[in-house]
Amino acid sequence: MKILVIITHPSMDESRLNAALKKAISNQSDITIHELYSEYPDEQIDVKNEQALMENHDRIIFQFPNYWYSYPSLMKKWFDVVLQKGWAFSGTYKLEGKELGLAISSSAYPDDYRFDGQHRHTIEQLMTPFYSTSNIIRTKTLPIFNTFSELVDTNEKLEVHARRYLEYLRASFHFIIKPEIQG
Repeated sequence: MKILVIITHPSMDESRLNAALKKAISNQSDITIHELYSEYPDEQIDVKNEQALMENHDRIIFQFPNYWYSYPSLMKKWFDVVLQKGWAFSGTYKLEGKELGLAISSSAYPDDYRFDGQHRHTIEQLMTPFYSTSNIIRTKTLPIFNTFSELVDTNEKLEVHARRYLEYLRASFHFIIKPEIQG
């Protein structure tokens, strides 16, 4: 399986956590790391290049910090320009059957993301637009790889968590086959 990890972190040099996750998956022959802010500092996205990258991989993971219950602005722009009508949906479904997942980092704690917690919603609820997008482009959605502060509050915990990330990227998941979308 060929895995593409699209990292969208505007200040990767300052990120202890995302840097550790990236380091854990670097130099793996089956994993391509693609950093949007490094690739497009001017935010002028090469749509054809991005589409080709996705077409050439089986599993695509979006790694990013949770920014106000969403993802960084360049990732939003990426979704807007790359997942074009006629390529990703509505007629042609170039990504159909591929696996899409999220690796989200948050400075909050797991209990903050509950109905009775500080944020009043789970991470999965906050990522509803991603799930809807995955449905429209007919991809399979992987479970979220969450990273909360307490999971990585020591260097030892961070190393263990980073190894778990590599395991997650290569894990086998079982999917429920969705009925064909009409229309």
